[in-house]
Amino acid sequence: VQLQASGGGLVRPGGSLRLTCVASGFSLRYRAVGWFRQAPGKEREGVSCISGSDGKTYDKDPAKGRFTVSRDDDKNTVYLQMNSLKPEDTAVYYCAAALSSMAPVVPSGYRYWGQGTLVTVSS
Repeated sequence: VQLQASGGGLVRPGGSLRLTCVASGFSLRYRAVGWFRQAPGKEREGVSCISGSDGKTYDKDPAKGRFTVSRDDDKNTVYLQMNSLKPEDTAVYYCAAALSSMAPVVPSGYRYWGQGTLVTVSS
């Protein structure tokens, strides 16, 4: 059972990145998947999640209007498209899968975690 997050990197303010989360050893179908981030010296915080039942998404305040989470269950993959990036978006981004189709965007709601991918927004 593994989640692999990728797509991080260095981007200038105002730029975009697309993060990818691929599951292996289990199916993401019918599971809620969340994106979280952790900046240096800060607690891990929720960013966005997508339901495993109807594909509805929920964005926390930092993501609203800028980030979009989507999924392709045939590819066992979830994406996080991040636009208009700001220096305060700099963090390690993690994807996580819940046991159920719906889960709140808090770390305790998710069972399986990827290793994280670093996003650095800097000029």
